[in-house]
Amino acid sequence: MSYVAVRVRGHIGVRREIAQTLEHLRLHKTNHAVIVPKNPSTEGMLVRARDWIAYGELDSATLAKMLQARAKLEGDKPLTEGYLQANTKFTSIQQLAEAMIAGQAQLKDVPGLKPVIRLNPPRKGYGGNKRHYPDGALGDWGADINGLVDRMV
Repeated sequence: MSYVAVRVRGHIGVRREIAQTLEHLRLHKTNHAVIVPKNPSTEGMLVRARDWIAYGELDSATLAKMLQARAKLEGDKPLTEGYLQANTKFTSIQQLAEAMIAGQAQLKDVPGLKPVIRLNPPRKGYGGNKRHYPDGALGDWGADINGLVDRMV
């Protein structure tokens, strides 16, 4: 199982502990997303930064769509299935996404792939970035995060 974390709020007014946590998660800018494994360490970081990010459990279809559309290699080149076949044991982006959801692979298993995925702002907006889900965009979305990520791809 994997989580996706999306930075919703900017840099103003961030306490030092929260800024360090966001730095460890590699969430440097608004609308950046990272895929993190489900373990107690990352869950603790997500809970600590919940007032600045939206996070939830990712499914393989959404992850594959996000990797296909927005994942970048070094040199700002898009991730392609040909690159995956030539440089990894995976034959398709869907197969990589399913392995990542199962916990058998990570983004760093693909050489040259950037760990941060830059997303667009969501269509129709966040619905407020000062309150927690379901009233706003912050905090734990659970499985509903897939809808937000779809709107951002």
